[in-house]
Amino acid sequence: MEKAAFITTEEGDDLIVSFAIPVDDYGDVKSLTLLRTPKYEFIMDESERGAKVYFEDFPDDENELLEQVTIEGDVVTITTNYRTYTVSIRDVDDVEIERSKKILKKMNYDRRFELKML
Repeated sequence: MEKAAFITTEEGDDLIVSFAIPVDDYGDVKSLTLLRTPKYEFIMDESERGAKVYFEDFPDDENELLEQVTIEGDVVTITTNYRTYTVSIRDVDDVEIERSKKILKKMNYDRRFELKML
């Protein structure tokens, strides 16, 4: 299980929820990022639409699409068409968690992925 130190979000043309995962004691992090750009999806092929997932451990997986997000207590499980990520958000500020939930709901406006907040 990965452990997030914080979550950054963006709400504009891009909808972004990004988990910062520490990799060392010097403050370096790797990002697990969920990204959706609804404004431009109309020009994409149907099979390419939806939220994309990027993780620095797998930089070559450009077409990793989000299938499910489950937030249960302080654990987030992210399932894609390639793999499943499990992230502890125990150390993340409550404001960041609530903001990320809001963005995830907007990201799922067309129910393209399953969103469970238990």
